[in-house]
Amino acid sequence: MSEDDFTIRLTFDQALVLSDWLDRMETNDEFDALVNEDRAVWSPILKISGTLATSLGEIFLPDYTARLDAARERLKDTLGDLGRPPADP
Repeated sequence: MSEDDFTIRLTFDQALVLSDWLDRMETNDEFDALVNEDRAVWSPILKISGTLATSLGEIFLPDYTARLDAARERLKDTLGDLGRPPADP
């Protein structure tokens, strides 16, 4: 690794969920408009997305949706209340 490289470590579940999310977002006009506000952000987004897509053979398996759903649930279990709407008083 050169001194200009940066490494991010993800669990398999994190990688699978992030890959799916990026795939959906990269074809979303609202996301594109947001990222286009700072076009340089496309560079790391495309690098991460491409690396995930070429590293995760599971995206081509017939039970991909079930695997993705299971990964989402496992990740949500680790988050506690983070990202949940506030409870009504």
